[in-house]
Amino acid sequence: MSVSGSGLDVAALQAMANAMFSAPPGAEPAFGQAPAAPSGPINLGSPLPTGGIAVAGQNNPLPVATTLPMTPPVRTTQPGAAELAAPPSFITPRVVPTQAQTPDLHGLQSTVLPAMPKGGNGFAGVPEGFAALLPGTAPAPNLSDAAVPSSAQPPSSPYYFLGDASSASGVPASPPLNLTRLSDPFGLSAPTRISPELPLSSAAAPASPSAPSFYFADLGEKPAAPKVPPGRGIFDVATVRRDFPILSTRVSGGKPLVWLDNAATTQKPQSVIDRISYFYANENSNIHRAAHELAARATDAYESARKKVANFIGASSPEEIIFVRGTTEGINLVAQSWGKQNIGEGDEIVISHLEHHANIVPWQMLAAEKGAVLRVIPVDNTGQVRLDEYQKLLSSRTKIVAVTQVSNALGTVVPVKEIIDLGHRYGAKVLIDGAQSVSHMRVDVQALDADFFVFSGHKLFGPTGIGVVYGKRDLLEHMPPYQGGGNMIEDVTFDKTVYQGPPARFEAGTGNIADAVGLGAAIDYIERLGMENIARQEHDLLEYGTEALCRIPGLCMIGTAKHKTSVMSFVLEGFTTAEVGQALSEEGIAVRSGHHCAQPILRRFGLEFTVRPSLAFYNTFEEIDLLAATVRRLSQTRRSG
Repeated sequence: MSVSGSGLDVAALQAMANAMFSAPPGAEPAFGQAPAAPSGPINLGSPLPTGGIAVAGQNNPLPVATTLPMTPPVRTTQPGAAELAAPPSFITPRVVPTQAQTPDLHGLQSTVLPAMPKGGNGFAGVPEGFAALLPGTAPAPNLSDAAVPSSAQPPSSPYYFLGDASSASGVPASPPLNLTRLSDPFGLSAPTRISPELPLSSAAAPASPSAPSFYFADLGEKPAAPKVPPGRGIFDVATVRRDFPILSTRVSGGKPLVWLDNAATTQKPQSVIDRISYFYANENSNIHRAAHELAARATDAYESARKKVANFIGASSPEEIIFVRGTTEGINLVAQSWGKQNIGEGDEIVISHLEHHANIVPWQMLAAEKGAVLRVIPVDNTGQVRLDEYQKLLSSRTKIVAVTQVSNALGTVVPVKEIIDLGHRYGAKVLIDGAQSVSHMRVDVQALDADFFVFSGHKLFGPTGIGVVYGKRDLLEHMPPYQGGGNMIEDVTFDKTVYQGPPARFEAGTGNIADAVGLGAAIDYIERLGMENIARQEHDLLEYGTEALCRIPGLCMIGTAKHKTSVMSFVLEGFTTAEVGQALSEEGIAVRSGHHCAQPILRRFGLEFTVRPSLAFYNTFEEIDLLAATVRRLSQTRRSG
């Protein structure tokens, strides 16, 4: 029985492992039997067996599903009045290169977010109507009953990190508009509840009531490197990472991939990959136009995805959801349809200095065509928009305000609720670019009262080539089509065409059906994790990473607003951003270096390029350690020379 005195029979263990991995989901592995050749549809869920895997040195198997909508209440510290640099109001931004400011890490606030868990099919990759047809599709396991370490069980308090909190009433009502204080940037307004479906990390301990409400204490009094408490994190990241096959890829001569380019695109869980594959294998057809069964399946899958999007962002109806190729096409749709219809000579369009080129160029084109004026909201030295200056730009001539909710270059969370409320006071419509926000925070378009909201699927762990425009129903009904063709018509003669109502009116031709379905699967996955758990995990990573990078001599962080998502843009003295990016790539670390299609905001800080690591919930503290160590080593080579 023993092998080299170890007491282990390697052949027996290998046979057991083969049997375990070949067993269908929900079935007991046939130990002692030769594994059968795989047949039938692929496993459309977690790539691991539902019973978990025993890990050497641990007494309990790891759970393999990743459903954990846990629910904290909101705890927010409002920022005090900040001393702001006050560039004047202007129509076209006059860019004056300035010395990049050394970031002041004091005052960066900690925000803890509530969850709004929604149930999901246990088989994320399979539409509910067909789940019963697959072999081995037993009900998804309830992980609260799984054998997990006692330290990972949810605490008795309904607040998984606050201990003996006294209220479970949810989120307080939004305060009245006050330009000296920013409200909760995450725009949450609904009550919340707890639904513990996945064990938490043992790190979900209550913070000390006396702890400061800042990301960082005095850096000069801290040890040479940041320390992570044992078990730090809201959920078991190792388990979650198994859902993303690309994260096991090796690059740069065999080094593990460290994906820190999430602001450019996010990686896809196996359930999304498999859902798209299932569509092409079992449902592929054009939609809406035939009586045969595959057309019905494809139509059901496509319209089900539309409903999931509507629920995900809080739209009042699926008819307010338009599928497009991405955020860029969505903004162009609004500019070319609503904009051409409602903006004329002398009218004004307001954007912010933070915008991605996709939320600048379409409005410039429209302004040039119509003789309108483009006005720009300035930002302060931390990279936050100035609401006081924004109010000065508004007038009866303002027709539309178009701003990002999160800056792709700096990570700044913009107070869009205040921006929307002020814009509406002057009769303006407001479009929110949510490309960088929907993967990091709960969005409720009705609570925000946004007129339009746009985002891309590939930023939300979904496929490329699919995006969303939300528009208020009464606006969409009066907007002309953006393109003409099939699917968007009710009747066509050579004399005239009668268009369908929204959203079909804006979806000319054959849409990206499979990737819309894939986006629906990505939303299912996010809902099972719990958006607020994702936000808390990323908050911890951002806090840790920012502190680690700021200790590196010669490194300057760009963008230090009090409200941020997980973007850590920086420059390193003595090195081009391309050199830093290449050095990181040689260690397997993927970051973005360049202008990030946001040249105006970088030039506001006197820069053309930055290095931009950007985080997602599947990143780890160890990956951040490698990032910081590589940049530090690079810094030392130039400084010592």
